[in-house]
Amino acid sequence: MAPGDPIAEQQPSVGEAFDIVLKPVSRGGLDDPLSEIRIDENLFAIGRAEPPFDESPPDAVAQLSRRHARIFIEHGHAYIADLASKNGTALNGTPVRDVPMRLANGDEIAFGNRLAYRVQFVPRRRRTHAPKPLALTLDPQHDDRGLSPIELTKFPFLVSKTDETFARYRNDYPHQVNYVSRRHAHVFLRGGAPFVEDLGSTNGTFVNGQRMSDHAVELKNGDTLAFGGTHFAYRVHLHDEEGESTLTEMAVPSEPNRKIDAEHDSDKTTFVGSAHSFLDIFCIDQSAPADDEVNEDAHAALKDASASTHAGKRGKVALFMTELRKAFAAEDIRAARRARIVAACAVVALIGVGVALFHGGFPERHAKSLMASGDYARAAAFSDEYLQAHANDMRFTAMNTEAVLKSGVPRWLDALRAGKHADADAILTQMKTLSAHNTDVRSMLDELGWIGKLERFVMGRGGPDAPIRIYADEASIADILRHWEADASGHQRDLDRIAGYVPEFRDPYALALSHLRKLQSDDSAYLAAIDRLNASVAKSLADDDLDAIDAVLKEYAEKYPRLSGLDRIRADASGYANVKRAMSEPSLAPLITALNKADFSTPPFRERLALLNASQLPSPDVRAQYAAVSAAWANGNSASAIDALRRLPQGTWSPTVQKEIAHKQSVAAQFAELQKARGSKQYEDAVLSFNETLDAQGDTYFAKAVDPDIAALKSRAASRAQSLMNQAQALWAQYRTNGGIGGSQRLESGVSDAFRTQAHLLLAAQDTASRGMRILKQVNGDPDKWSALKGDIDNEVDLQRRSLQDLRMVLEPALLQSKLALLKGGADETRRAP
Repeated sequence: MAPGDPIAEQQPSVGEAFDIVLKPVSRGGLDDPLSEIRIDENLFAIGRAEPPFDESPPDAVAQLSRRHARIFIEHGHAYIADLASKNGTALNGTPVRDVPMRLANGDEIAFGNRLAYRVQFVPRRRRTHAPKPLALTLDPQHDDRGLSPIELTKFPFLVSKTDETFARYRNDYPHQVNYVSRRHAHVFLRGGAPFVEDLGSTNGTFVNGQRMSDHAVELKNGDTLAFGGTHFAYRVHLHDEEGESTLTEMAVPSEPNRKIDAEHDSDKTTFVGSAHSFLDIFCIDQSAPADDEVNEDAHAALKDASASTHAGKRGKVALFMTELRKAFAAEDIRAARRARIVAACAVVALIGVGVALFHGGFPERHAKSLMASGDYARAAAFSDEYLQAHANDMRFTAMNTEAVLKSGVPRWLDALRAGKHADADAILTQMKTLSAHNTDVRSMLDELGWIGKLERFVMGRGGPDAPIRIYADEASIADILRHWEADASGHQRDLDRIAGYVPEFRDPYALALSHLRKLQSDDSAYLAAIDRLNASVAKSLADDDLDAIDAVLKEYAEKYPRLSGLDRIRADASGYANVKRAMSEPSLAPLITALNKADFSTPPFRERLALLNASQLPSPDVRAQYAAVSAAWANGNSASAIDALRRLPQGTWSPTVQKEIAHKQSVAAQFAELQKARGSKQYEDAVLSFNETLDAQGDTYFAKAVDPDIAALKSRAASRAQSLMNQAQALWAQYRTNGGIGGSQRLESGVSDAFRTQAHLLLAAQDTASRGMRILKQVNGDPDKWSALKGDIDNEVDLQRRSLQDLRMVLEPALLQSKLALLKGGADETRRAP
């Protein structure tokens, strides 16, 4: 890059006139570098003899036809059209066939397999001299045929037998109209001057009596122009739109019986005031001309020229045959025999060469025959087999690519639409087998596999608007998007190529892109929200702030209605809360029970449980040994249970084990004393006191042992329960008289005596009420009488805990945990010693 050169050319804005720059793309290691081409006209010809290709290195343009392709600009868009060239034209790898294809900035166009350019749109250069508006009149050469002058003011103009300009003469001159092709020629402007180009018509276009070849010819004043023969023959008259003649070099010969004013009689002149479309002009008509569409007179000159060209060749062949006959007729018998032998060998050699040439072209003819008949599967198999030995044959590579896609993609689409994904995968595997030696199609088949994965995911979960399942869909969405975003433009080019070969792929392709955009939107909104939710849950777990998890789940349910699976997080949060509560119990039994029930399904809770297992929770060996403790205690074998507890390995759970040993020793001793006191006056009080010390869940053996006695002491037990409930009511009343625990006490920077006293009263009321209600249930008393009191106390405990949790962003974490510990609730209460 030279100093001062711009880093990148400015792009044209929407609606702005633009030029097209073709930047060479390296293909096949050309010896001489190609120069970029700037197209500043609305029509640009591409051909071996067209500038600038006529001055390009021969090896670069060897595959260009004389009339290869055209690039044109129309209605603010650029297009490329192939003119039935031998080696073809491709846009981003997709063949351009019968219909022009639209160009986009950055597209790659290739002519054959050695010449390729990258398309770039740039603002149109400022014109120093804008061309004047031009009008062109075609005046009929012959007055006796009833032809009208043709006035052209808009370009391009398509000469066609289906256009009213010529079709109007069908009744009078049906054969002559038929000699004009459907797309015969067109008149267009280049650099402000009119040009005519023949479009490969059957009967030709003639300028000044000479049939046009592959080049467009500039029209000048006085030129004669004929289409399809001599009937539709005109003389060219150029003038600007104000009517001023542009004749500068020669005058049109005048005819005695003709007046200039008659030339422009508006009653007879056919005015063409609207331009034809290049999109129609450069559509290829593949139909062969009918017999009545061939003008023998127009072809006579060509036949005469061809005959004179081949006359010399036939003379040489005749001379050779004459000499050969002389050799066979020689008087010398030996010489004649030798001549016959030599001639026979020559004939055999010629036959061998002919056979070799025929069979040398057989693979390509056979493959093309299979393609023409629509037998794409056999064409794919045949071309792949050929590529096994000729890997670099670009013609067979292109045929294999087309055959594989046309044979497989329609069936693959049918399977995909029917939801038969296994069948779609099998078809894709077949396509890969049929292109095993073709690297060109491999990336396109990978794109089909990606679309299959995309559609399977989207439709498998209920469509693009289905809920996003947390901890289930994130990985699939990320995988699909990762593939696309790695090379979005490359993937799109491959998919465009598939659509070029198989037009019915376009709608599914568009649908897949729609689903892709939806996933990209979900990724930016929902997947980002899931990441934030995970971070929030992980922080709350680290802070032991489970109430915060419930609050954030409510928030996300409202903000992200398509987010599914929040109930899984709630279930895990509940199970984790049970584990945390059990960790503060004075026995390992509740903790091990909670751990056995914990089956976390979400990553944050699994990770947190793994962390606890590594640092705070009993190991699997400890849990296994504790099973023996539970079994012995449940059978009343207290000595064995206590001995097994003492043998448990040491760890963070050891303080809990010591509390459980003390509790079990106390229960065992109390139960032994109770048996000794049976029948005494103190037995009734002793059994009631013993019953209050038992854990309803862990001490079931001993609870069942005294259950008959408790039932027999129904009146005493009911009186004891009444006393406990009265005590609980008094404690509750005292708590309320003191004003409860207000917001100012919860916000204190420390734990004040007033807060501690109120917390003690509240928990004592809850504990006493819980023991009284349990006795009432044992003796079939009337617990409903006290249910309201018990409910009020429990609700106050829950309210105080929630209120403290709401201050988690205000209070220091350690202070918050200290205050919560004073309100740990009935489930965490320490048992009253007997």
